[in-house]
Amino acid sequence: MLKNRLWVLDGGLGFYLVDQDQTLRGDPLWSCRLLSTRPEAITEGHETFLKSGAEILITNSYQASVGSFQKLIGVTEEEAKRLITKSVQLAQEARGNFLAQRTQPGPPILIAGSVGPWGACQADLSEYSGNYVEEMSEDDLKDWHRTRVELLLEAGVDLLAVETIPALKEALAVIQLLKEFPRAKAWVSFSCKDDRHTRHGEDFAEVARSCYSAGGDQLVGLGINCTSPRHVTSLLSRCDVTKDLPRVVYADSGEFGEPGQGITGKKWSREYEEEIPKWTALGVGVVGGCCRVRPEDLSIIAGVVEDLRQKATPK
Repeated sequence: MLKNRLWVLDGGLGFYLVDQDQTLRGDPLWSCRLLSTRPEAITEGHETFLKSGAEILITNSYQASVGSFQKLIGVTEEEAKRLITKSVQLAQEARGNFLAQRTQPGPPILIAGSVGPWGACQADLSEYSGNYVEEMSEDDLKDWHRTRVELLLEAGVDLLAVETIPALKEALAVIQLLKEFPRAKAWVSFSCKDDRHTRHGEDFAEVARSCYSAGGDQLVGLGINCTSPRHVTSLLSRCDVTKDLPRVVYADSGEFGEPGQGITGKKWSREYEEEIPKWTALGVGVVGGCCRVRPEDLSIIAGVVEDLRQKATPK
């Protein structure tokens, strides 16, 4: 699905939406609140990233769960499920609007259903440590992820983005869960704390090998997101087992320190765009942005990707 082409993924949709609506700052549902209150804002956000060069959209379901919606919005179980389904419908609507306005032939637009970690829905920053996996069984993790995975697939995503995973145990649980949905395809991307380790402290190279071995043909990509761009090249260079599997990178803008510290650096630097050719040389087939990678930043990424495509095209 992702092979034989260099794809541009979208940017930090959640941060973009929060920038547009400051009332979402500190909300435990983050931008997923808008699925209930202002879904049109999500469609507009998707379209903005498409106009900036995105070819893959990630649904606004990273912090969406039935339990969270029931607790924090006060909806029924069925209404909560409809909100998760709506995250796909809004991306599909944005894709349809964009394609209807496109005047030149272009690549297909894929929709990836966001499957964030258990910790992301606890609103306690635990996705940046992954320590909860020590007290949860693989079956616990599978049971928690199952409903959202099923709803995203039923709504018609092209693939799943199992993203910002802090620990190998949770990644393997989701990979095993996918076997219940034999036609499903997914990438798995980890959040890493330095140039060698996942947030939970595991060696990224070993984590990649384990996922590659377990994923079979349902795993269509493996990589890194929600990680400082300065760590990515080193992480990729140590990951030597996935050369026939596209690697996926959507780093954050590099503005952040440790979780909870907020913004510590400048808005955007050329470091990101200068690293992209190194990443593609190391097997990256999908590149985009995570936290605070804005539409204007994605335009720069898309431009770098287009230059790389032109250089790779036989004269």
